Amino acid sequence: MPSRNTPPPAAPTDAGSPRRAELLASAYAYAIEHGLADLSLRPLAAATGTSPRVLLYLFGSKDGLVREILARGRQEQLAFVHRLAAEPVEPSADRYPHVVDRLWQWASAPRRRGLIRLFFEAYTRSVAPEPGPWRGYAEQSIQDIVDVLVAAQPDVPPERAVARATQTLALLRGLLLHLLARGDRQQLGRLLRDAVRAGL
Repeated sequence: MPSRNTPPPAAPTDAGSPRRAELLASAYAYAIEHGLADLSLRPLAAATGTSPRVLLYLFGSKDGLVREILARGRQEQLAFVHRLAAEPVEPSADRYPHVVDRLWQWASAPRRRGLIRLFFEAYTRSVAPEPGPWRGYAEQSIQDIVDVLVAAQPDVPPERAVARATQTLALLRGLLLHLLARGDRQQLGRLLRDAVRAGL
């Protein structure tokens, strides 16, 4: 859900061109591998087979490109969230533990380490005093997951469902940070499942 403080993005140049889409995919892959903290257009252009001038022409500015890369990462997350929301669960099963476990399995997968590092980088920058192109990212990312966790508790009063979803999300993201530092995915997954079963 977009933040009320998020400025509308500048209109991209030649937004529908195949070349633009190709370069955005390459820039996104570059950001996952290298991060965005010290992004410079020259090495990015070299890595993606283009020039800084072409990047500026297609994305308007460096900040515009950063916003597009962040949006691409969010789209990937939302695509999974939408699939998850549609997954069937046995009628007798509690949907909430299933959804939380699926979120953990998706986010903690080894092939998504770069994406998770990029996520935390963007999250931290978006809550800085001058967030620039990162503005609104943290708020959006919280709401995206809280919404799906609340929906997984159809029989819980709304206030309690939001509180539980918020607590679960905080724990899940804390465990992801721990995962980046220590790498014990199975143990951390058990900690999360145990907390949810205990009523988190």
